[in-house]
Amino acid sequence: MSKDSNKGGFGDLMHSMNEFFHERPMKGMLQSIDEFFTSSANPFGSFPVELSETDDHYLVTAELPGVNREQIQLDVFPQYITISVTHKEIYSEENEKHETIRRKQSMRKSSRTLSFPRTVNEKNVKASYKDGLLSVKVNKESGKRIQIE
Repeated sequence: MSKDSNKGGFGDLMHSMNEFFHERPMKGMLQSIDEFFTSSANPFGSFPVELSETDDHYLVTAELPGVNREQIQLDVFPQYITISVTHKEIYSEENEKHETIRRKQSMRKSSRTLSFPRTVNEKNVKASYKDGLLSVKVNKESGKRIQIE
């Protein structure tokens, strides 16, 4: 079977689909969708998150401008991490006698979940939050390499 045997069937279809998503206008549309979900104008309350990797750990960073540390919740599991942010707003209006005449309360929760490419040790996690940037360092699970006899 030659290398060209994939031509004319499934190989051509995959090549055509690859070109379709990398040419204008489709490429521009996909970039616009990505930008929408990472922008502050996103009505779904999403926030930008990035995952980077070193030899022994993963570093997860999330941009959370205007969020207080108390509003953030982290859940780390061997396969994934979930970052949740809760926004609570309370509006109260009083009359001259300091009696509440109108009260409105709203709550909005947004979260992002990232899967780790490899299993992690969820017991040894360090997180810091400064100037609207959340950084979470998660150690990879160490395996054991053995010699084959």
